[in-house]
Amino acid sequence: MSQALNVSVQDRIARITLSRPEVRNAFNDEVIQQLKAAFETVGARDDVRAVVLAAVGPAFCAGADLNWMRRMADYTRDENIADAGQLAAMLQAIYACPKPTIAAVQGDVFAGGMGLVAACDMAVSVDSATYCLSEVKLGLIPATISPYVIRAMGARAAHRYFLTAERFSAQEAHRIGFVHELVDSAEALSTKTDELAQALCSASPAAVRACKKLVQDVAERSIDEALIAATVDGIADIRASNEGREGVQSFLQKRKPGWLAS
Repeated sequence: MSQALNVSVQDRIARITLSRPEVRNAFNDEVIQQLKAAFETVGARDDVRAVVLAAVGPAFCAGADLNWMRRMADYTRDENIADAGQLAAMLQAIYACPKPTIAAVQGDVFAGGMGLVAACDMAVSVDSATYCLSEVKLGLIPATISPYVIRAMGARAAHRYFLTAERFSAQEAHRIGFVHELVDSAEALSTKTDELAQALCSASPAAVRACKKLVQDVAERSIDEALIAATVDGIADIRASNEGREGVQSFLQKRKPGWLAS
């Protein structure tokens, strides 16, 4: 298994950095496993007070890796259930990390990458980043990431961006609450992220942990096993459907899907 992440801890701040810029930090089953393990590991460390999820290159995360998509295109429903379950477990590991988490977004965020940002407690973005929930263009739905993305942007915005698959700006992401802060450069991104991390480190660790749980318990329905199972079923069903298979195949083959060709 190749190493897709860089993980470091300094001054009580853990940094988990996506480091596959050649594929726009898209994830596959290996990256998913590494992200889950990284968040579980730093979350359990007594010397960590805050966790930053970052990336290198022009994109923060472009969603699913093309080679992984090629494999998924021929999965049975049972294989899709198992595959989506791994993604769901990774997102839950980020969301449930006992340490507060910050997404430092230096570039574009597409599809599953939206789930990574949304699963973090807070997000800072460069103002040049572009965001997109592109799944319906492939005949799919953003099922597995939906509990986190809807919490982050709200149901009203989700109705629009889930259904249209439009790209939207960092300014719009900020307006709808998906990101908390906009900055105008990589240097400013680092500065603001460090500022937030230092604020987290200066507070009571027990109180911060309890506050994080308080928000999760009070704000919305718990992301429980039943909800996670429903999202896993949802993506498995749509992947195995005729339009789901056609959408992915047309994307991989760089042609129009059947619903546009007629």
